[in-house]
Amino acid sequence: MKKKIDVLDYANYILKEMRRGILITTKSNGKVNSMSIGWGTLGVEWNKNIFMILIRENRFTRTMLDENPEFTVNIAIDKSDRNIIKVCGTKSGKDTDKIKELNLTLEDSNIISVPAIKELPLTLECKVIYKQIQDSNKIP
Repeated sequence: MKKKIDVLDYANYILKEMRRGILITTKSNGKVNSMSIGWGTLGVEWNKNIFMILIRENRFTRTMLDENPEFTVNIAIDKSDRNIIKVCGTKSGKDTDKIKELNLTLEDSNIISVPAIKELPLTLECKVIYKQIQDSNKIP
């Protein structure tokens, strides 16, 4: 059963889990795709809770976000199948239906069109509010 949480109450846990890997899930034209990430930040901007992610321009997930600027962040609560993170981090959704391959269960979100992944039940429902191309020349 879903329950609404204050994401900031879980911030420390979410950031620690990110080191182990979490999923970003997107949906466009009826296709759902999940990508593993081990980077991001959680905070407050413009008096809104935000989850900032960095996605390379050439990623299939980026294309899907351009088509539908909503995504879920999917985080394990207890011991999860680490193979989920591995497959979603090594295969492209362009070529593979990772949801089907991993037999993942999709659950409707409450406020956005992108589903959650039942097997990783701590879910943040997100909408893109800002994006920019990162200048790699500015990174030391």
